[in-house]
Amino acid sequence: MRGPTDRAAAGDTTAGPAAAGDTPATGPARTTAGLVSPGNGAPLRPCGPGLLSDGERRWPVVAGIPWLRTGREEVRERVVRRTEEGDPDGAALVLLADTDDWWDGPSPSSGALRAALGAATLREAVTLLGMGRVGTYFLHRWSDPTWLAVLSLTARHSPGGLPVLELACGAGHLLRELRLRGHRDLTGIDVVFAKLWLARRFVAPWARLVCADVTAPWPLRPPGRPAYVACHDALYFLPRKEEVVRRALAYAGGGGVVLGHCHNRLVPGPVSGLPLDPAGWRALLPGAVCYDDVDLTRALLAGAAPRPRTAGELAGCEAMALVSTPPPPPGHGRLSPDRPVPGRPLRPNPLYRDGRLRWPGERWRDEYGSAARAYLPGRIDLPSALLADARAGRLTPEVTDLARRRVLLDLPERW
Repeated sequence: MRGPTDRAAAGDTTAGPAAAGDTPATGPARTTAGLVSPGNGAPLRPCGPGLLSDGERRWPVVAGIPWLRTGREEVRERVVRRTEEGDPDGAALVLLADTDDWWDGPSPSSGALRAALGAATLREAVTLLGMGRVGTYFLHRWSDPTWLAVLSLTARHSPGGLPVLELACGAGHLLRELRLRGHRDLTGIDVVFAKLWLARRFVAPWARLVCADVTAPWPLRPPGRPAYVACHDALYFLPRKEEVVRRALAYAGGGGVVLGHCHNRLVPGPVSGLPLDPAGWRALLPGAVCYDDVDLTRALLAGAAPRPRTAGELAGCEAMALVSTPPPPPGHGRLSPDRPVPGRPLRPNPLYRDGRLRWPGERWRDEYGSAARAYLPGRIDLPSALLADARAGRLTPEVTDLARRRVLLDLPERW
């Protein structure tokens, strides 16, 4: 009998939500195409079920996700061994326990990890995986003001018909939004397998996902045509930012590089990671179009285009966004991510319980609560007729406004 990881790797569409006609991008050809070894740069080729070889060492593919992290030799060997033994769940358990260098929370028990393999919802999975504040972030990403900024920026600088690569994609929130709006060539890369596993199971089951460190040599060949490379709310965490952006520009091949929510180290506050000042960020992407993150959020709420900012205007911003190319002309034939998708069911934001707004925790409240109050009212009373329209995806003016303000959300089916 196949376990949960076997079903996901085989493309079981019950492993997560998908729009009508979607098929998971986890077949062997799609999984391995264009992959190179982060160790020696050689093409990676299948060498058995769930295994790839670069001629010197073998790399595992678990739940349809190639695991190509460097500096984790002992982990790689354990996972390869379990894959050889025909134990995909055992291989997944090893990788689900592996974290990034920033994580300082407690490790989940082996029993909790095993229970996570059978989790029925995203909520249950992040709890069993012991994701703490990161899990809260994933569960309520659809509500926070930085997410509104992502949607606003993506609407203004759309991928159009370009293939998309999202760096540090986490649980696949942006990949899902793009898929629902007609984009098909979508790849996400992240250093933490557990985040990608959540994407595969609950958020973006059809996306191509690769577990690797973007500060090391990339295991992906450029697509051979212009591409769209995005990195949101993550680059400030990474060392060797210059190398990451240089590789992103090379991969994009003249398409576009979008760097969202880059923290300004000149503004005091509890900022994690390794932020730069605005001049430092601009130096990474000379000639970029720049925005204040707060302006992006406001623009989405107002239904307006965000205004680019000069270097002087960015000096006091808390976070900024940079795009390597000017905004394209309007009209790409796809729905804009700053608007809900017609026909998609919307439901009340789970931050509301008994009609009252309740933050998911103090940390979330402290980081996002002040800005979120600008669009999330303290109380809601949604008439039954309006809820019926929302559930049917009928975008009346009232439903559309509440969706823009995140009172109504298009959440994964198994949120």
